[in-house]
Amino acid sequence: MLLYHGSNLIVYEPRLIEQNRFLDFGSGFYTTTNFEQAESFAKKIAFRRGGKAIVNIYEISDCSYDDLKVKSFDSPNEEWLDFVSDHRNGAYMGDNYDLIIGAVANDDVYRTLQVYSTGLLTKEQALEALKIKKLYNQYVFASDKSIKLLKFIESKEV
Repeated sequence: MLLYHGSNLIVYEPRLIEQNRFLDFGSGFYTTTNFEQAESFAKKIAFRRGGKAIVNIYEISDCSYDDLKVKSFDSPNEEWLDFVSDHRNGAYMGDNYDLIIGAVANDDVYRTLQVYSTGLLTKEQALEALKIKKLYNQYVFASDKSIKLLKFIESKEV
């Protein structure tokens, strides 16, 4: 399986970096199976930080994460909403995982999460609003054990 990581530089050897903000699934190396999603992120990062928009391409075998502690969300359901909301608010107190797979809360989805977090939307209303959003996936490598499974293939300037 190919995974893509948008950046403003080539990342030959992914590593875990302490985050300066709260992300969907906490700290980790974020990838997606959707090239366009990675391309969009790369362009945002290059605009904010300078440099060139780069999509790094990695390979991982589907069976290579059998020994990992994996959390996978099949859809943006109630459990996903709580998980992402807790991480985005810096309040997550649950288990730690090596690999987390699920929908990405892009800018459009993030607005729904913000309104939900303020209490203006119920959980049911937030989940209903998310059903009409175009959601991409993300694979977050959250441990040294998992990140070692990524094999760099190439990078593309976008």
